[in-house]
Amino acid sequence: MLDDLAYIHERDVDDALGMVGKQSQQLIQDFNLANVSFNEVENIVYAGMGGSALAALVAQSFPDITVPFTIVRNYDLPSYVGPKTLLICASYSGNTEETLEALRQGREKQAQIAVICGGGKLKEAAEANSYSLLLLPKTVQPRYAVLSNYVALLHVLAKASVIGQSDIFTELQKAATFISEATKAWLGEVPTSSNPAKQLAQELMGKSVVIYSGPKLSPAAYKWKISVNENAKQIAWVNQYPEFNHNEFIGWSKQPIDKPYAVIDLRSSLEHPRVQKRFEVSARLLSGLRPEPHIVDVEGTTLLEQLLWASVFGDFVTIYLALLNGINPAPVDLVEKFKKALEE
Repeated sequence: MLDDLAYIHERDVDDALGMVGKQSQQLIQDFNLANVSFNEVENIVYAGMGGSALAALVAQSFPDITVPFTIVRNYDLPSYVGPKTLLICASYSGNTEETLEALRQGREKQAQIAVICGGGKLKEAAEANSYSLLLLPKTVQPRYAVLSNYVALLHVLAKASVIGQSDIFTELQKAATFISEATKAWLGEVPTSSNPAKQLAQELMGKSVVIYSGPKLSPAAYKWKISVNENAKQIAWVNQYPEFNHNEFIGWSKQPIDKPYAVIDLRSSLEHPRVQKRFEVSARLLSGLRPEPHIVDVEGTTLLEQLLWASVFGDFVTIYLALLNGINPAPVDLVEKFKKALEE
């Protein structure tokens, strides 16, 4: 089925597969902030939900941010927000109600404000109040613009002089080349027999998916959770080591033995050695008590390359999973229905 290009084109109406195949191009976008300046920044608060928040989660892993960095995924800002806070409000649609409320509160607290969006009310507010505005390119769904959002965030952080690395954009260029090459092995025209993304998708059919990682790759693991839920319309959960061993580890140890899950371990050679050992010991002690993990040895020589590789590979896997489920990966109709119901 996954080697039938006619079937793929028939189901993938919005060309989600084509969009994720070009994600490396998002890494070399330029957001013109030549005329933007910030006063002294003592802390950063990033307000965003869903895929918009994911860009900030990646930034918590890489690069090194030299001031406290908090992600707000609800309606209320921390009490410490003030004139020396850089508040970054991000929403692809520009109409996310939690983010708009954060913007309102940030204005009241006289925070310095930057906006990352694709349009909507956030764009209108940024233009009306002369906030720094970074516009994201148009795409079908926010989750397909996460890397654009991430690059936009890096531009804001660099302008605020809070990035520890001086060569961040050079590293992005190198990572873009790396991801462009890696993607070639996962494209639709590559047959299942030699396509690891198609092979793993087949293993996940009909299962509830649980994704584990160490702290460094936790943003990529969370991206998998988003993509399994929204692309494949299958439920997924996520957790990370070492926290896993302090509670959830025990949950796998008892009945029923035959659990309807698929377990994915995103493993990185860059994680703390004790984290790497925890994966191995946990797998041994839980052998026969849970499904054997599908181990994804994440490729890349730098943390940025590994984060991007794991994220993009997960996009391919979950889009193929959607196609195996016989559905169009892109739409999230229930989310739109929910938003309308909130307004009733």
